[in-house]
Amino acid sequence: MALSISDLTPEGRRYFEQLQKLSRLEVQVGFQEGQTYEDGTSLADVAAYNELGTSDSPARPFMRQSFENHEPELKAACEQVNKTLAEGGTTEKALKDLGVFCKGLVQQEIVDGGFVANKPSTIKKKKSEQPLIDTGHMRQSVDFVIKERGD
Repeated sequence: MALSISDLTPEGRRYFEQLQKLSRLEVQVGFQEGQTYEDGTSLADVAAYNELGTSDSPARPFMRQSFENHEPELKAACEQVNKTLAEGGTTEKALKDLGVFCKGLVQQEIVDGGFVANKPSTIKKKKSEQPLIDTGHMRQSVDFVIKERGD
């Protein structure tokens, strides 16, 4: 005898519906479209130059390191998504919590990433030795969105 979703308890149906919803959504962490510096420079462009490097600046892969250096924490955060749903929480809450966690990882990696030091000329210009941080605008602008997969 085959079972269907209608054979589940109300809690089971709700959980299954939330899992189906979860399969259609994703969390995108980083710099969102339209974010700029005061002069109009795209934050996503500046982040990409820092992440990948340029002919004048070494790569400082803060995005990649955020996820590569924290696999156990990320696994636990993803397991928490399932736990939230199993305890009656919504997909939106579970993904929002995951987004907040990942945003924090990226922001912390910008500060603590162990990147190649700034050149003396950069330090003189910025008045700071900290790679990736001048005004703090890039770090503060890391954000996340929850979207339908494929959007």
